[in-house]
Amino acid sequence: MPLGDLGKKVSQALSETIKSVGEIGQSTIEVARSNVVDGLRGVRDVVTEASGLAGDTVAGAIQAASQVGAELGTTAKGAVVGTIRGVGEVTTVTTGVISDTVRAAIKGTSEVGGDVAKVAQGAAEGALAATKSVGVGLEDTAFSVARGAIEGAKDTGTDIALVAKDTIRGAIAGTREIGGDVLETAHGTARGTIKGAAEVGGDLGSVARSTVEGAIDAAKGVAVSAEDAASAAATGAVEAARDIGGAAVDTVTKAVSGTISGVTVVIKAPFKKEQE
Repeated sequence: MPLGDLGKKVSQALSETIKSVGEIGQSTIEVARSNVVDGLRGVRDVVTEASGLAGDTVAGAIQAASQVGAELGTTAKGAVVGTIRGVGEVTTVTTGVISDTVRAAIKGTSEVGGDVAKVAQGAAEGALAATKSVGVGLEDTAFSVARGAIEGAKDTGTDIALVAKDTIRGAIAGTREIGGDVLETAHGTARGTIKGAAEVGGDLGSVARSTVEGAIDAAKGVAVSAEDAASAAATGAVEAARDIGGAAVDTVTKAVSGTISGVTVVIKAPFKKEQE
């Protein structure tokens, strides 16, 4: 995935910034945000160009981090946050933009020989953390992030189940960062991993189980029980399987039933967000 003009500009600017100040997180956010804003204001059809420019920006940031030896997961998070905020300053952030941004982060990481699963986690965390400032719902964002991550894993030949596990971990961490509903995110992410896996011909059972395992792992750092997180993810996975139909329902249901990582999983139907 050769970098476009904007990606090259971001890569150069971020490389220089990291070398001069030695800081990754906030620097990446600002470089990505400002360049996306400038880039979108220079095109005729903002809506059509948004996804491409967003993806190019994130890929440029990943390349810069690789060149200067910066941590790729942290860079991915900052780049995704800055990119989504930048798009939001110029036009409406769509779920397609979010999905394509995460997918580009994964593809860019593969091209520099980085840890794709780690970047999937960072990108997912950044995308969910950015939702509060651009007005996209948690469920829709989580679903789109997961689909983008699975597509990116397929693009790069990476283990889809492993990426699914780290994606839901990152999504839950990002939701916690903004004080959002972790269970809603777990549910939406699981729907997205199963839908994405079906679209790329992945092993639905393996992806479903890994997604629930990731939700259980992530629950250790948030104010929800592992049982509730597992239930929300399992329910989302089964709901997605029902939408797909056929053998997917039995495959996914069997994969997420019983005990996973020492946690008894209860599938609820239909999933309902807790009312405040």
